[in-house]
Amino acid sequence: MYEKQHTIKDSITISGVGLHTGEAVNLTFHPAPENHGFVFRRIDLPGSPLIRADVDNVYDTSRGTSLEENGARVQTVEHVLAALAGLEIDNALIDLDAPETPILDGSSALFVDTLKKAGFVEQSADRHFFLVDQPIHYFETDRHVDIIALPQDTFRVTVMIDYNSPVLGSQHATMMDIRNFENDFAPSRTFCFLHELEMLVSAGLIKGGDLNNAIVVVDKEISKAELDHLSTLFNRPNIQVAKEGILNNLELRYANEPARHKLLDMVGDLALIGAPLKAQVMAARPGHAANVAFGKKVKSLIKQKKITQKYRGSLHNGVVFDINAIQKILPHRYPFLLVDKITSFSEKNIEGIKNVTINEPFFVGHFEGNPIMPGVLQLEAMAQVGGILLLNMVENPQDVWVYFLAIDNARFKKPVIPGDTLVFKLELQSLKRNICKMIGKAYVDEVLVCEADLVASFVKKQG
Repeated sequence: MYEKQHTIKDSITISGVGLHTGEAVNLTFHPAPENHGFVFRRIDLPGSPLIRADVDNVYDTSRGTSLEENGARVQTVEHVLAALAGLEIDNALIDLDAPETPILDGSSALFVDTLKKAGFVEQSADRHFFLVDQPIHYFETDRHVDIIALPQDTFRVTVMIDYNSPVLGSQHATMMDIRNFENDFAPSRTFCFLHELEMLVSAGLIKGGDLNNAIVVVDKEISKAELDHLSTLFNRPNIQVAKEGILNNLELRYANEPARHKLLDMVGDLALIGAPLKAQVMAARPGHAANVAFGKKVKSLIKQKKITQKYRGSLHNGVVFDINAIQKILPHRYPFLLVDKITSFSEKNIEGIKNVTINEPFFVGHFEGNPIMPGVLQLEAMAQVGGILLLNMVENPQDVWVYFLAIDNARFKKPVIPGDTLVFKLELQSLKRNICKMIGKAYVDEVLVCEADLVASFVKKQG
């Protein structure tokens, strides 16, 4: 998985018709700046309104995933978003001159090909992953949908489908690495059952539908007269039922193509979360409605864990933030960065480590022949650990400073010397407006060596 954000090099256009509207549409991918995300722009409407690809903007999931914002809508976005996410593109502006993306061949393959022709550009900003550190479960009793995300250092997806169909049976598909998306999943096409097709056509719900852009599963006995009717309806001579139980207009690209397409849809729908996942996602009988509901659940956790999910790089046991992550969060630098790692982090508690070595610059003069870590620096290290906890409560932590206003009831119980490992444990006591109170304790070998009550404030950065 890329560690840096990516966009495309050049603008590029692909054209087709919308599956449901039947309207001709030109879709143009444009490069976008860092932290832009995926944004659709309806250039056919006054003011060219923007529609962010955000799970909170989903207004319909009945026959695809559709978005609404700023009084404008865009329909059936999942195949476009799957192509972007599957190629690990983070930022793109997507123009449309109609209300629906083109269906093309019913897969993401042609979108992938188009984006590859545009080329890719690595950007300076880090990607902001959502690292799942505990199981996230979504379940629907009535539809027997079950989705769970488990801790994993990469993004893996397994999908199982079961429609009680003798033709499809139970199928599953697994993507072990996002880099497999292009070849193994992007070409998988959407599918429907024959009885659905007849209903959708008669109701005028797939005006852009064509036997070129869907696999039609024949799940019932069908007469020659019905086949002749389909031939006339779609202007296709000699429609028959192939041995795989599908109409003979298409050949399967994979034996489990329907399951692979459901996985493709899930990749596209999960792109609406706004951050690439590091998780193992397993889904039984997923659909757009369930994908979106699960995505909203994940997004709510992201909001609760702003700092953790923005900067945590991997799932090392016992480490929430390593020194590289800490340097992205705190403005301190050598010789005044006094935290080596964060080992535990929750909404109101945090635990951090400072490894005390003889190479610390303060030991040069404190004291010669009897090196002791100054108590004020123990408090400073404690305050830095607390600062990380407080920044997690701010909507845009990169825009504020944390200033400590008071240190009360400070007590030093035992000298801290080279070779000691200081373990800081802080608990949030209160948060009123921008004033926070915490209790901090420091331990060496589980023995209390320092404690204090800390008061801090958030101050918005200037300029």
